[in-house]
Amino acid sequence: MNFVGKVWKILVGIKDGLVLLFMLLFFIALFGVLSARPNPGQVRDGALLIDLAGIVVEEKSALDPLAALLASEAPLEETRARDVVRALDAAATDDRIKTVVLDMTTFLGGGQVHLKDIAEAMDRVRKAKKPVLTFAFAYADDQMLLAAHASEVWLDPQGMAVIAGPGGSNLYYAGLLEKLSVNARVYRVGAFKSGVEPYTRNGMSDEARANIGGLYGALWEEYKAGVTRARPKLQLAKITGDPAAWIASSGGDMAKAALDAGMVDKLGDRAAFGARVAELAGEDPWSKLPGAYAASDLSAYLADLGQIRKGKAIGVVTIAGEIVDGEAGPGTAGGTRIADLLDEALDDDLAALVVRVDSPGGSVTASEEIRRAIQRFRDRKIPVAVSMGNIAASGGYWVATPGERIFAEPETITGSIGVYAVVPTFENAAARLGVTADGYRTTELSGQPDMIGGFSPAMDALLQTSIGGTYQDFLRLVSGARRLPVSRVDQIAQGQVWDGGTARQIGLVDEFGGLTEALEWAAAKAGAEKGEWHAVYLGEKDANYDSLIRQLVAGEAAKARTAPVGDIFALTAMRSQALGTRIARDAERLLGTRGAQAYCLACPAPLSPPAAASPAAVAARPEGMLALLTWLAGS
Repeated sequence: MNFVGKVWKILVGIKDGLVLLFMLLFFIALFGVLSARPNPGQVRDGALLIDLAGIVVEEKSALDPLAALLASEAPLEETRARDVVRALDAAATDDRIKTVVLDMTTFLGGGQVHLKDIAEAMDRVRKAKKPVLTFAFAYADDQMLLAAHASEVWLDPQGMAVIAGPGGSNLYYAGLLEKLSVNARVYRVGAFKSGVEPYTRNGMSDEARANIGGLYGALWEEYKAGVTRARPKLQLAKITGDPAAWIASSGGDMAKAALDAGMVDKLGDRAAFGARVAELAGEDPWSKLPGAYAASDLSAYLADLGQIRKGKAIGVVTIAGEIVDGEAGPGTAGGTRIADLLDEALDDDLAALVVRVDSPGGSVTASEEIRRAIQRFRDRKIPVAVSMGNIAASGGYWVATPGERIFAEPETITGSIGVYAVVPTFENAAARLGVTADGYRTTELSGQPDMIGGFSPAMDALLQTSIGGTYQDFLRLVSGARRLPVSRVDQIAQGQVWDGGTARQIGLVDEFGGLTEALEWAAAKAGAEKGEWHAVYLGEKDANYDSLIRQLVAGEAAKARTAPVGDIFALTAMRSQALGTRIARDAERLLGTRGAQAYCLACPAPLSPPAAASPAAVAARPEGMLALLTWLAGS
């Protein structure tokens, strides 16, 4: 029996080893499948189908597969703007592509600069005598900015279309904090630095209202000019002047109202729309389902295009999302991660560097870390251009200061040159509960920062002086970069935000243009002839489009979450769902561990919440004096 037992143990061990081996092989195979790239062989004659699900972004957020699988809801889908533009430009001259279809059924929007770039690419397709069709259950401002440039705009008969214009309300918590006896201590420089106002006021200050009014007014004029120029029959004044009367004139039928006002060309369901596309692009030989047509999707088409590797290499570093300390990103601009990418690229024999900024700013220390890394290119006499996307404000402008040439669009939001910090203390709340603080101090800074006993006058003065010093550093950086006196920079700073057109007039921007113009300038500055250079995006893997795991995790679930907005009540429900995220973001800004901030809260809020920090980032010691003090007080 002893011998049999030993044999049995050996057999069990062999069995366990084989199970482990097969599991290992299974997960290796699964990883290969989930990391599969789109097959270029999937491209065929017919339509180019661009499904704009979710939001259009500058840089896709990093996806943690395990976190995504365990999450209660799917991550928001993202489409990179330059991928859409590249595909559209290629489709204009590709004999295989007969027409282009933009499906905006679950499209939630994007920045005005990104959408304008896509719209201009749609115009180039139409100029090549190829029709561009759009379909959606609902068209709002962002959807109409694209649809205005289409040959045919289709709307489901049960759908709706409306244009509201930029603007809206902020949330203010001063009354709540007073009821809770929480003291929000504010340290700032800049009369217009309104990032602290939600915690100190019950409404917008006159200075902030005047500044944001000028900004949104300029963006609204650009929007109206763009859509009416592209779609002259659009009755924009009727739609925005008296929306209730406009809808009532069609008997409450919002789809018919959209048709009557020239917002859309056709009312029809997906089957009718597909039949129309099949007339232009051909029928799908593999499917007999209603609405089927021959088409190639965006990911397969991009894979088929491949990458250009001709001539000199022009590096492109992307600074997208909030600027934070550490390794965060992509989709969030982790200062250490981006600085490391730049330092590694110093040895890559780049002819020039383009800094693409699409950020409202954030941490001062992270912004400075990135700026220093960019400056190291300048120190080596490598040409550096800056291309501003939708937003390059506050810390987003800080990182732009090393650029020799700054490009922006008229719709770009920039400026917000100012610094602030908010630190909550709880001495009043503790006193209400019968908790007081007392002790022996050798100096005025002993035991500070004291979140329960409150800050001493010396502590308050120290923090405000620190903020003032950081603001002066900001002014000097801008003064040196733009060759303006510090006094002049101070006049146009003070936390004020500017549209790209005004920013150019006051000297914060050199010329209008997008990423293409910045690349062309950098290539010419590096001595590269036309067509003898290519862009290299730092930190980006070749042909690394959406992996299958993102599609599996985010695909159908995300489509369900971003289901068609069939009527005005569904739209209202969607807005109310976003309110919780908004409140949570505001609370995190007050209570989170943050240093001095060069962040633009007057800028439009992001369409998706910031990416969660990694465990390593959470455990890391915070950078910056204010963050360090808060961290020490809580440890």
